[in-house]
Amino acid sequence: MSADFTRQREIMVDSQVRTQDVTDSALIEAIRAVPRERLAPAGKDWLAYADAEVEYAPGRWLLSPRDVAKLLQALKPKAGESALAISAPYAAAVLERMGLAVTQIDAGETVSGAWDVAICEGAVAEVPEAWKAALGSGGRLGAVERNGPVGRAKLFVRTEQTIATATLFDSTPPLLSGFEPRHNFAL
Repeated sequence: MSADFTRQREIMVDSQVRTQDVTDSALIEAIRAVPRERLAPAGKDWLAYADAEVEYAPGRWLLSPRDVAKLLQALKPKAGESALAISAPYAAAVLERMGLAVTQIDAGETVSGAWDVAICEGAVAEVPEAWKAALGSGGRLGAVERNGPVGRAKLFVRTEQTIATATLFDSTPPLLSGFEPRHNFAL
């Protein structure tokens, strides 16, 4: 690991994560430890610690450090829980570092199970019902819904009766390929 990337990671934590009210010490330590540059495509590792989304595969994005940290904190992950990372390789690595059992899938794959925590990096026009249905009792899902210039990071929580939803913060990540808004033509 390059000392340069280690220093960039420290700067990222101090300037993009902690300044955004991310205070969970276990989460901060995991972010400090995970080499984000290893998830960037060849030749673009220098973008890993920028305040920006990084395309790691066609139509798939790492959320900006600020957004992924805030979303992860809202999920309140705990060691020993099961986690589903939907097109979320960086979030998966952070959750694994925190002691969660993580399964990674692409956003287009079938989702099933009863997960404690689920997260998606990148935006979707609308969170698919299947993602919500895959939450176990008390399960939490974090994702960004975006139908226009600004998206909303949302937290979905399975209660005994329903799925509760809370809007967390504004976010503008690119839409995941295949999850764009469907516009109907109307006169």
